[in-house]
Amino acid sequence: MSSADREPAGPPQLISDEDRDMAVQRLQEAYAEGRISYEEMDERLHQVLTARTHHDLVPVLAPLPEKHADTTSTIAAARGRIRRRGAWRVPRVLKIESAFGRVHLDLSHAVIEHPVVDIELHLGTGRAEIIVPRDAIVEMEELRTVWKVPRYRARRHPRPGGTRIRISGTMEYGRLKIRHARH
Repeated sequence: MSSADREPAGPPQLISDEDRDMAVQRLQEAYAEGRISYEEMDERLHQVLTARTHHDLVPVLAPLPEKHADTTSTIAAARGRIRRRGAWRVPRVLKIESAFGRVHLDLSHAVIEHPVVDIELHLGTGRAEIIVPRDAIVEMEELRTVWKVPRYRARRHPRPGGTRIRISGTMEYGRLKIRHARH
């Protein structure tokens, strides 16, 4: 079977800058862990940087082990307060579940190792506040609210290269406020 036979029907899916950055990061981590040589990393980086489609990335990344770092974490409370602040490690996917209570996530001093962080909210009633780093880019297209529209004012001139924070999930009768850190 030729590679053309394995290609899915339809137009090839072009890779985004985010996909390319994640591929570069995986190669750098594999080199740092001693899984590939410097020459192999250099060759594969060239392939990643010149790749146009997801199909082009498969032979470059397939031999590498999948990332095993804390990829998903769930914090749940039926009632009460969920609070994270200071220098805490933010997982790639953070699920927050709260039936009644308050949620306060402060990412301004957190350790964020991923270019994209997904925060999945499942809130009943109560308030939630998320403080994001100054250069973060916030997306909320996948967040469904029943009662109140989230309060968020995007930065006028976001700096390129900031962490992309995608907020999704459902909020029934709560209120969500998102703001950028001041410092």
